[in-house]
Amino acid sequence: MIAAWLAALRREEKWATATLSERLPAIRRASIVLCLLAIFVICASAQKNPTTVQAQKRRIVIGASMLLDGRGHVLRDTRIVVEGSKIVALDPNASPVDYDLRGFTVLPGWIDSHVHITWSFGENGKNAGADETTQFAAYQAASNAWLTLMAGFTTVQSVGSPMDVPLRDEIAKGALPGPRILTAVEPLEGRGEKTGTPDEIRTFVRKQKEAGADLIKIFASASIRQGGGMTLSQDQLNAACDEANKQRLRTLVHAYKDAVRAATIAGCTEVEHGTMATEEDLKLMAERGTYLDPQAGLVIENYLANKERFLGTPGYTEEGFAAMERVLSIDHDLVRRAVKIPGLKVVFGTDALAGAHGRNAEELIDRVRDAGVDPMSALVSANSLAAEAMRMGERIGSMAPGYEADIIALDGDPLKDITAVRRVTFVMRGGIVYKNLARGAIPTYAGVQP
Repeated sequence: MIAAWLAALRREEKWATATLSERLPAIRRASIVLCLLAIFVICASAQKNPTTVQAQKRRIVIGASMLLDGRGHVLRDTRIVVEGSKIVALDPNASPVDYDLRGFTVLPGWIDSHVHITWSFGENGKNAGADETTQFAAYQAASNAWLTLMAGFTTVQSVGSPMDVPLRDEIAKGALPGPRILTAVEPLEGRGEKTGTPDEIRTFVRKQKEAGADLIKIFASASIRQGGGMTLSQDQLNAACDEANKQRLRTLVHAYKDAVRAATIAGCTEVEHGTMATEEDLKLMAERGTYLDPQAGLVIENYLANKERFLGTPGYTEEGFAAMERVLSIDHDLVRRAVKIPGLKVVFGTDALAGAHGRNAEELIDRVRDAGVDPMSALVSANSLAAEAMRMGERIGSMAPGYEADIIALDGDPLKDITAVRRVTFVMRGGIVYKNLARGAIPTYAGVQP
């Protein structure tokens, strides 16, 4: 049904130019597939472990010999007490211990500020983007969410497709396993005057809020593959970010070169990428309190590793790949410079898309290994700092009473060896254990013991 509807729509060449309201029927149809997936997961869980639902209500004690609190501190030999979905205490004397994670590094679940959770490779193996609504695309989106959660990311910000909405909602209901998702629904595409007048842009922002957007994503620059020039005027950016502020929505701005300063002047919340920003731009961001989400390597490394799967699909050319190869060292330099600017808040984001889901932590390795970021600073950028940028700093990103029980464990010490971030052995989100591969434990996935 979904595939037939979409094929008819595309034959009429309506999808690419459809408004959000015209796309909504497709989004609702795509959600049917996710609902069917949800039913399957729930039934499988009930058959294998009928106590899973009740377990999330009980008191759980986790033992930890090394705990990173998400704010830059290390705690030793303590225990985390969880009731329902919340951490209620850090008490070294709490007992009995339900999950013994001594010998591992325990820390809050990571937060990725920039992903494209529904981007995947299609049935032909080539990049399919984010707007597919076939059954295959729905399965891929659910798989992306699962892989991301298993990699230790308990919250992600998906910034650019209406197809995020049904996935976000099914995970929020507990029907599918995955990270907590915040989404921009549909981005504001910078196309110069064709984008619209400032008043029309304000209307667009209000419509995104009505459609359930958690934030507004703005493309103020062309892709770096097309040179990265500005695609919105200062007046257009001013209107978008001012209206979002009035609607109590954050703004994430895809910006290179001159657009970095323009977004900062416009009062936007966060600059994505920031490639080729000057020292003056970075200092202005620090002064204005604008967050920066640069990428130190994963996104371009993923493109290059999957070149043949992207090449020839919309927006990907040989010239574009050559440009990405050139910019990789420039991105390393940006991160290296940014973390030295006093007061500049550099958050963690990967721009994970097809091929990168579940490998998000490679960006942490890139930041430490290639950009010289201190390991603790890199980890904090994916915990409390990322939560602060999302205006969720009192709910997630820290290990303290009252916070969501989003807890992961690593086999190794990432402060000494950052590659330990690849070895996630335990994942709890909202008080529910989705993965437990700790030594001596019965292997657990999605709350089900095989």
